[in-house]
Amino acid sequence: MSWTDDRVELLKKMWGEGQSASQIAKELGGVTRNAVIGKVHRLGLSNRAGSGAAATAKAEAKPKAAPKPAAAAKPKVEPKTEPAIKPQAPETKSTLPARKQIIPAGQPLPPQPSANEISPEALAKVNEVEKKAKKISLMELTERTCKWPVGDPATEDFWFCGLPVQQGKPYCDAHVGVAFQPMSSRRDRRR
Repeated sequence: MSWTDDRVELLKKMWGEGQSASQIAKELGGVTRNAVIGKVHRLGLSNRAGSGAAATAKAEAKPKAAPKPAAAAKPKVEPKTEPAIKPQAPETKSTLPARKQIIPAGQPLPPQPSANEISPEALAKVNEVEKKAKKISLMELTERTCKWPVGDPATEDFWFCGLPVQQGKPYCDAHVGVAFQPMSSRRDRRR
């Protein structure tokens, strides 16, 4: 199915009349509702949400009613809202780690560790380890291999460390030293 000039004109006419995308698709035949929506978007037609030429034309066509005289101005009374009392859960000691804070989209991320905050010893250790690394591909990774990525994923020189991991961590000893920092240094950085 192609969008001929006749079909586009019919689409514009029906869209201007306020017909739904489903109705237009049924009338045109051979197109889906989503195809109609896509074409409307590409043509730059209004979304009919009270703005655009069709809505303006309809508003102008209606005769304006005379303004009603205000019989008695009633003061707006806002309903009283009582403060919400949150039920408090009983305090229990849990061995589970605290969940990470979820940051809403569009909000700035908290400060991330940069290369200058990592100790030179840790960086030197990483450089030495990367010389001895197995240099494995994504398909060769297992739960026992270090998953530290090295290089640019868009190039042929991209690989993963592949050395044995530290117990309970996804990286080898050297990369754990870079990836995970002690709590005290993270706490100091927030201030």
